[in-house]
Amino acid sequence: MPARKKTPGPLRPGSVFEWSPQGMHVTSTVTKVDRNLCIAWGAPVNGIDGVHLWTFKKVKGGVLATTEESWAGAPVDADIPGNQAALEAGLTDWVNRLKSTAESKTDCAVHRGR
Repeated sequence: MPARKKTPGPLRPGSVFEWSPQGMHVTSTVTKVDRNLCIAWGAPVNGIDGVHLWTFKKVKGGVLATTEESWAGAPVDADIPGNQAALEAGLTDWVNRLKSTAESKTDCAVHRGR
C-alpha cells in the first residue's frame, strides 16, 4: 500500500499516515517537519516502538539525504542481531528507492497527481 495521509492540512507534527513497509500495516505519527532539512515520525508495530528520521543537506550538485531509525521493545531485546539485520535491510531498501526515484527522468509532479 502506498503511504496515505490520514489527517487534513499540510504535513506537520501530529500528522498521521498509514503505509505498508515490508508487508506490515503501519500507522505512523509525524513528530518533526523542518522544510528542506528533516522529517521524523514514529510508530508502534508488533510490540516494537520505531522512530525514523530523514535529514537533507544541500551539497554541491544536489542534496545529501541521510536516514536513521531506532527500534525498542521486548521483541527487539529478544533478538537484537536479527532485528538489527532487519533494520539495516529496511534502511538500505529505503535509500535505494529514494536514489532510484531521484535519479529517474520522471517529473515528481506526476507523483503528486499533477
